[in-house]
Amino acid sequence: MRLRIYYPVIAAAVLIVALHVLLATTGKTFYMTQITMSAYYALVVIGLCLLMGYAGQISLGHAGFFATGGYTVAVLTTYNLSSYSKTPFVESLRSLGLLVSWQDLYGHEILSFSPWPAFLAAVLLTALIALAIGLPVIRLKGHYLAMATLGFGLIIYRIVLGAKIFGQADGISGVPPFHLLGDLQINGRPPFRIQNYYIAWSTVLAAMVLALNLVHSRVGRALRSIHENEEAAHSLGIDTYRYKLATFVLSAVLAAIGGAMLTHYNGSIGPSEVTVMKSVRYVAIVAVGGMANHWGAMVMGVLLNFLSLRGVFGSFDDAVFGAILIGIMLFAPQGLLRAPKLQAVTVLLSRRRRND
Repeated sequence: MRLRIYYPVIAAAVLIVALHVLLATTGKTFYMTQITMSAYYALVVIGLCLLMGYAGQISLGHAGFFATGGYTVAVLTTYNLSSYSKTPFVESLRSLGLLVSWQDLYGHEILSFSPWPAFLAAVLLTALIALAIGLPVIRLKGHYLAMATLGFGLIIYRIVLGAKIFGQADGISGVPPFHLLGDLQINGRPPFRIQNYYIAWSTVLAAMVLALNLVHSRVGRALRSIHENEEAAHSLGIDTYRYKLATFVLSAVLAAIGGAMLTHYNGSIGPSEVTVMKSVRYVAIVAVGGMANHWGAMVMGVLLNFLSLRGVFGSFDDAVFGAILIGIMLFAPQGLLRAPKLQAVTVLLSRRRRND
């Protein structure tokens, strides 16, 4: 029974390879660029699906977490430390292998953090920020929590626009590739198109395996019970506050990973990734795919983001996602691809009675 949850993962892996073969056969491999970018955006959707579909919390600030991951790696890997190279602190960082020397687009020598420590710093910083925000606001419900997270997103947006270190309206460019293992690297140039396609999708499938294991575990049952009836779950002895906070931090970390990897793939990041409409877009995608349906949310996320990146919606891009969200809330509140409902509270109650 436990192995059944991995069957869709295997099927998805086969479809990913089949899609690559189809694009290569038809000479449409240039589509892989937008598909790869859509996969990184799907990481945000997977985390948000956990938060909304299972913990029952609505966040309008996940674009801020996505940008926190992206801007952190962008700053650390592009900020030139050459003028401080003789200081003990920078020398100690270099001796630990945390710094790397490289040339920018203009041939200038740059001494900056290596992508690996920058990536880890981005994930850790995002987790700490999410924890700091979640501790006071996770007790809020419904639109109150949405407004609190919206405020966080607006703060990040104004910081990005106002601080010179973040490039203000121009953003940060010249972000170096992320060397993983051996010859594998996150790099958006055409020669690396195929390997980055598989790197992105391997990351998405790994996130899906994590999410599936979580929702089919004791933790997942607790989250379902919180979503269906928080008071009943609390009466059963479930620490609803701790579960909701942990899910909030995990969803933020997944968003940060997507932001950091996409920044290395694009070689840049700009303030457009931090707008309120970006957060609304993620919520709309989860709503369309199904609040508690990870596969539905992931598929709709990739499809809608791919169409958006290809310019199908044109100048009406934000309007389309806004209209989608309104339509779903009016006519299909549980999503178009709604997952079968599990009466988690009933299950927990029945098990408790048997134990008694």
